[in-house]
Amino acid sequence: MLLRLGIRDVVLIDRLDLDFGSGLSVLTGETGAGKSILLDALGLALGARADSGLVRAGATQAVVTAAFEIPDTHPAWALLAENGLEREDELILRRTLSADGRSRATVNDQAISVGLLRQLGALLVEIQGQFDGHALMDSGTHRGILDAYGDLTSLVTASRATWREWAGVREAKRVAAEQLARVKAQEEYLRHVVGELDKLDPQEGEESELSATRARLQSREKLLGTLNNALSALAEEDGAEAKVASATRLLSRAGSDAGDLDPILASLDRASSELADATETLARLLRDDGYSEGQLERLEDRLFALRAAARKHQVTGDELPALYQRLKEELAAVDNGEAGLKKLEASEAETRKAYLAAAEALSSARKASVLKLDAAVMAELPPLKLDRARFTTQVAKLPDNNWGPDGIDDVAFLIATNPGSNPGPLGKIASGGELSRFLLALKVVLAGVAPVPTLVFDEVDSGIGGATAAAVGERLARLGKDLQLLVITHSPQVAALGDAHLNVVKSTAEAGVSTTVLQLTTDQRREEIARMLSGSSITDEARAAASKLISRIA
Repeated sequence: MLLRLGIRDVVLIDRLDLDFGSGLSVLTGETGAGKSILLDALGLALGARADSGLVRAGATQAVVTAAFEIPDTHPAWALLAENGLEREDELILRRTLSADGRSRATVNDQAISVGLLRQLGALLVEIQGQFDGHALMDSGTHRGILDAYGDLTSLVTASRATWREWAGVREAKRVAAEQLARVKAQEEYLRHVVGELDKLDPQEGEESELSATRARLQSREKLLGTLNNALSALAEEDGAEAKVASATRLLSRAGSDAGDLDPILASLDRASSELADATETLARLLRDDGYSEGQLERLEDRLFALRAAARKHQVTGDELPALYQRLKEELAAVDNGEAGLKKLEASEAETRKAYLAAAEALSSARKASVLKLDAAVMAELPPLKLDRARFTTQVAKLPDNNWGPDGIDDVAFLIATNPGSNPGPLGKIASGGELSRFLLALKVVLAGVAPVPTLVFDEVDSGIGGATAAAVGERLARLGKDLQLLVITHSPQVAALGDAHLNVVKSTAEAGVSTTVLQLTTDQRREEIARMLSGSSITDEARAAASKLISRIA
């Protein structure tokens, strides 16, 4: 609820600090005293449109601060958390309006946008004037209000759960249908490409491996050529082995008695043996290498085929296997897509049926709740001088494309102010005074499910008096047992019912005209109600009548 309201330099208000309690607080004062300024100031703190004309003449800025105490479960805390704002014991909204029309907003001294301030304000206070917009006049809120009144939370939850399931299957079917249509349009191309790649059968990492092996083979081939040349130099007819053997034969024939040639022949023998070992080793290396003729050529043919296919499909060689797999999957989607789509269609039909069952159960419960709601509101109308009026809640089935998580119903609160006339929307049928009383009747009936803890009524008793004014006051007092109410009134019957009485006073001094608000004592309250009964000249009779009103209500 609203705890405090601080106003600085707003129109005729210089400095004003007000404390509020629970229940019904009435605000009275002579016409033109400035009661509407209080509403304008409160509206500013709640995110209403800023008008530089609200800044008091001569001041550079107006500041309004509203402090609230709300329970832990109030949705305002969740809204703060969603916007990354810290939570404190109280919720303090502040709006600063400069004379040039610029404004700033904070919550608990943390800067926020005016849009967020307006969202918070809508969760905390509802201001209802004769011609103001009002949540109950917005048909978009009526379905939620009816559900809260009928305590249909479990049915709404079931409707939302089945809707989400149905929506998920619908989306899966849409994606599958789009994919199937896309791949079917390319089916001939896919079959051709997959056929080519089937023959090639690219393997993961194959291109890199072939490229590395090719480099090794190219190097090995050069080495093998060198080994072959060396072997030829050793073992061919005119090679080193043959020449050493020839030299040995020549020297052996020559002979020498002195033995001068023996060392030479021994050296040649050793050389022949070493050459034989070298030749055998070279031959063994060539024999055991494992290299086959044409191996490099075959490897290069495979490598170049992979690279050509990769260039054709604008991927790297190592990406070709993934492309091949994806194209095979897309082709499989053509073959299997129809069956998959049929399964999804069957699932969609089942989830739609489940949703409709939940939504129709919710719709039936809504229609049952309508009977109780309409009867309760109708019972409130005669004492409010609306006995010729008729209130009805319309529950109509929405077109299929407008169904949603909250069901298949459109809910609207309708009224007819005269017998025989067709019911219509609240704001279009009722006059200002009638509308205020209709909304009061609704608020009384819906008090137990109201999400907003503080209501402000601006002259809900306008144009009525006597028993009707007393009936309005009695309902306001009853509403004040569940909610915090601030009521601006000209009715002594309503004022006498207040748990607290605030008097708005305008005074003139050398510094100019100013407005202030006084918290009235019991005696002051009796005097103010006497003024409301008799006018500017307060008589003893008026005081006695005021005392009687207060005592009767007490």
